[in-house]
Amino acid sequence: MNANNFVLGLVQMAMNEDVAANLKHGLTLAAEAAKQGAQVICLPELFASHYFCQREDVNCFDLAEPLDGPTAQSCGAFAAQHGVALLAPFFERRAPGVYHNSVLVFDADGRCLGVYRKMHIPDDPAYYEKFYFTPGDLGFKSFSTRFGVIAPLICWDQWYPEAARLATLNGAVALVYPTAIGWHPHEKEQYGERQYDAWLTAQRGHAVANGVYVAAANRVGFERCEVQAGIEFWGASFVADPQGVVIARASHDKEETLIAEVDVARLETVRRNWPFLRDRRIDAYSAITRRFLDEGTAS
Repeated sequence: MNANNFVLGLVQMAMNEDVAANLKHGLTLAAEAAKQGAQVICLPELFASHYFCQREDVNCFDLAEPLDGPTAQSCGAFAAQHGVALLAPFFERRAPGVYHNSVLVFDADGRCLGVYRKMHIPDDPAYYEKFYFTPGDLGFKSFSTRFGVIAPLICWDQWYPEAARLATLNGAVALVYPTAIGWHPHEKEQYGERQYDAWLTAQRGHAVANGVYVAAANRVGFERCEVQAGIEFWGASFVADPQGVVIARASHDKEETLIAEVDVARLETVRRNWPFLRDRRIDAYSAITRRFLDEGTAS
């Protein structure tokens, strides 16, 4: 492996209702990824618990923890023990009544390099995240780990080209999305294939448009909910290269650790031949900050 390259590891796992057990299990799988050579490892979104956003329940706020809580302490120690950079998603309690869907980034010495707070918050059937999460206020960040520069984004962020672009402009060579996405049981037969295909296509598009690696670490398994039909998380964690080629992909229904090499020199080669960043018309994009163009102004 080239000295400038690094190995990315994704953990795909199922969760139960035991927070301590989920944390332990996630780190056990991360240790397997490290044994396979992973140097930067990502766990799935909100991996310490069931996906509680299927319902609106104020008692679920008890799952939140501060920046220096159990997840941070365990994951920081893990990173130092194994000499890896680790992306650790968690439910952040910032202040009474202020909570975020966040990910901590630890370097290979166990130092916390910082936190990313999910910027785009969905509100869909069984994904009632606006009830729980305050939108992030730290922007789209990249972090220089010992092995390479990565940008964590979280699940719903993966649909937004603006997020991918700004993270790339901050120097990331890999965009890494901790994720919790799946099928509603009553929709899967009719819409499931196109929903999954849209998810994969959108993220491969980010890889192509920005000349970066893109990775998503999803959860797997069926999680029941007493007030609705539950969610079948579709797994299929993957890594795509800067031309959108999927170079590693997990199954839809099994726990796995996924390993892929990030070839930093390949970014240079791809961007020389597909110079999308060079040809951006930054003088013409001011309207992007508007919600929608007023009637009659579009041409």
